[in-house]
Amino acid sequence: MLDIKYILANQEEYSQCLKNRHHDFDLSVLVGLDERRRKIIGETEELKAKRNKSSRTAQDASAADFDPKAVKARIKELDSELAEVETKLHDYLMTLPNKLSETTPIGEDENDNPVVRTWGEPRKFTFEPKPHWDIAEALGIMDFEKGVMLAQSRFTVLQGLGARMERALVNFMLDMHTKKHGYLEVEPPFMVRSAILEGTGQLPKFAEDLYRLQNDDLWLIPTAEVPLTNLNRESILDEKDLPLYYTAYTPCFRREAGSAGRDVRGLMRQHQFDKVEMVKICTPETSYDELEKLTANAGEVLETLGLPYRVVNLCSGDIGFGSAKTYDLEVWLPSQNKYREISSCSNCEDFQARRMALRYRPADGGRPKFAHTLNGSGIAVGRTLIAVIENYQNEDGTITVPEALVPYMDGITEIRKR
Repeated sequence: MLDIKYILANQEEYSQCLKNRHHDFDLSVLVGLDERRRKIIGETEELKAKRNKSSRTAQDASAADFDPKAVKARIKELDSELAEVETKLHDYLMTLPNKLSETTPIGEDENDNPVVRTWGEPRKFTFEPKPHWDIAEALGIMDFEKGVMLAQSRFTVLQGLGARMERALVNFMLDMHTKKHGYLEVEPPFMVRSAILEGTGQLPKFAEDLYRLQNDDLWLIPTAEVPLTNLNRESILDEKDLPLYYTAYTPCFRREAGSAGRDVRGLMRQHQFDKVEMVKICTPETSYDELEKLTANAGEVLETLGLPYRVVNLCSGDIGFGSAKTYDLEVWLPSQNKYREISSCSNCEDFQARRMALRYRPADGGRPKFAHTLNGSGIAVGRTLIAVIENYQNEDGTITVPEALVPYMDGITEIRKR
């Protein structure tokens, strides 16, 4: 949520931001609601002042025509109207996206995302590389038909060394982030209340992409960002305790309502998938340095696994609702002969903190300020499994286990059909 004072003071600037994001909002609605709110407050304060003056000086000439009952009724009426207007104002603010960082490029879509850097060289195969679903099914480590039978499309069963490698990747990532990068490991609930999703910006805008329990105010989490960022909601932290680093492995659940027809085969776009998430809470002065570190932390996972990737700076037409700046890490997939997203690392500035009342007390003793929050995939486990299978495939249909994963696979160096 943005500060309404910022929007009202910078209407032209923020209107341009909305255009750059391809969002169609009429800010005159917001301005009108705010003007009505101010008018109601002004009239209420004027009536209360007259009431107080009348109670002090009953003989005052101005009190001769004063009707306490009528004033009381009017104040009650105005209070009710104010509550209604403030609710509408709050609800409207909740639908407005974050402002953009000055370093977020202006563009139409993913084709306008500039490449920041690349790491590694794509492998040159002496044979035609196969897609991960063909390799995995032939080895018996994935079963897509059973996933559909048990649930529906976009669900998959991993089995044998496929399930084992998924677990190995989770442990490998968590060990790297906790032991090397200094994150605190957390195991949060996989279901959260509506207010928690509002705090990180998934509600109300993305309700159709989420799974909700029918009889409870509980939703399945779309990412561990949601519970991790909310761990300190409605709190005032001490600056000396910042930054806070959290990491968690969780399953994630998304309807993928807006991706019909995209990546229907394989593991690329599933309704249930595993992810290791990283979240940071810090001061405004350090948040962009922390974004660079966050992106590097995600990149080190890919580098240690020997997977070529690139980093792109998302443009205004491709960036997420709550982010001011986002780097996407895209891993090389030989079967597609292209880079595909495997991690997004975002600085939300104080957008989420305002929604969840997350503040910190400056070291100089000044008034509490809103913290900045960052999040990033560290990384998407299923997509990493895809990348390992495709980049480490062999002509005979086997898969070489990356050296970094061998200790997590009890010494297994190759996956072959049993």
